[in-house]
Amino acid sequence: MIEAMFSIENLMEIVKAGGRIKTGVDVYNEKGTLLLEKNIFVESVRTLKILQQNGIRSVPVSSLMDGGLWDGKGNLIRMGSHGGIELVPPLASKKSIPSNTRRTQGDIEKRLKKIQEIKKESLQKFAAATACLKNAMNQIRDTQGQFDVQAVEFQVADLVSFSIAADHPFPYLNREIFSWDDYLYQHSTNVCAIGTAVLHRFNTHFSHTIGSVLSEKGTTLSGETGLQAPVNVGCFHYYYKEELNDICLGFFLHDIGKALVPEVLLNKSTGITDEEFDLLKCHSFDYGVQILEENRIKNSILKNIIQYHHAPLFDDEQGCYPMGRDCSDIPPYVKICKLSDIYDAMISKRSYKDALNHASAVTQVFRKYVKKDPLLQFLLHAFVNSIGRHPPGSIVYLKNGQMAYVLESDGPLVIPFTDTSENTLEVKPDPIDMGSPDVLWQIDSERSIRSPREVYNRLPLYIKMELT
Repeated sequence: MIEAMFSIENLMEIVKAGGRIKTGVDVYNEKGTLLLEKNIFVESVRTLKILQQNGIRSVPVSSLMDGGLWDGKGNLIRMGSHGGIELVPPLASKKSIPSNTRRTQGDIEKRLKKIQEIKKESLQKFAAATACLKNAMNQIRDTQGQFDVQAVEFQVADLVSFSIAADHPFPYLNREIFSWDDYLYQHSTNVCAIGTAVLHRFNTHFSHTIGSVLSEKGTTLSGETGLQAPVNVGCFHYYYKEELNDICLGFFLHDIGKALVPEVLLNKSTGITDEEFDLLKCHSFDYGVQILEENRIKNSILKNIIQYHHAPLFDDEQGCYPMGRDCSDIPPYVKICKLSDIYDAMISKRSYKDALNHASAVTQVFRKYVKKDPLLQFLLHAFVNSIGRHPPGSIVYLKNGQMAYVLESDGPLVIPFTDTSENTLEVKPDPIDMGSPDVLWQIDSERSIRSPREVYNRLPLYIKMELT
């Protein structure tokens, strides 16, 4: 929710005077490139100048999403009734310098409500996307290749738009909603959501890194003067919006070729033979490509994702297919799809295996692909920072045995709600920033992230009321 818009000029004056800004919402340019993340504190005029150079004239600020403006003394600044800005005396202000260890009960209740609203809509979006893919794959089975492409494109656009706006909540939906029978369709929806989060983080950070290098060096102008023209940090985009849309669609359709694999093989609960595995491998480089051709889809991005999402990401990686293409020729977006595919398969319960702990899955993926080629390290960094977080609304264990409810991923910011014996606390403790060096007990990453449904009876009443 955007509560106020502040002009770039006003914000520059605030920062010049020693103030700081946090928008609470992501800021994009007209091309859909993320220029400023919602949780970043702006304390430099240079950052605002970059926004201005990208055509941004005013910036949204949402206090409900933990955004705000503060002067050098920590006083809250807000938009006045006549369009100007005014200073709110500390005693009248509901917020002072942002502190992750201080939140009013009203702030906590608002945050809890927001988390549940997002989860509710996530369930609806997830169900709609899964049903759409299931329908498309049934169409392919009935027609031996054809499906309603426009219906899928529309559904994916809606899914991705919500996922970005809500900070990719889909991968963290309670796993008890999943079923073995619909794993194929739910897995594809998860890969799309996970891949979208990783893709946008990679594109933003990598593009910014390259843009910063270009900005520092400048661009030499032709002519005798040898002057250098300043380069905008936002001048470089690894992927543009249209490409991002195609890539996300590819994530959703990466396993579309399995529609032509016998369902008895897809649902087999025991080990498969070498011959069966050879048939299963055809879903990517053979059946998937065939389906694209049958529907007259000549999109190289979709083809690359479908054909190569099981290809090796480094030399001599085992169990990959098809072989024969140099790892450096595999596009970064295909590698993101593979990382997302592997991760979601690891944390999903199947008829023949248990789900792996979230933290263990992230760690295993990281260890397998770390210290390979430099670009893969950018992708891996984006993956870990997108997925290796504790989502709002999840339950974590602290190393002292307490359980805590996650309010915000950054930190993360948590509310302990049990004692060390898992008995519900009778008091309302202040939220704790787990990223603070003063915290005695860190999160126990060896224990699985648990959903509120698993521990509902232990949740305190003030949290339960917001979950109903």
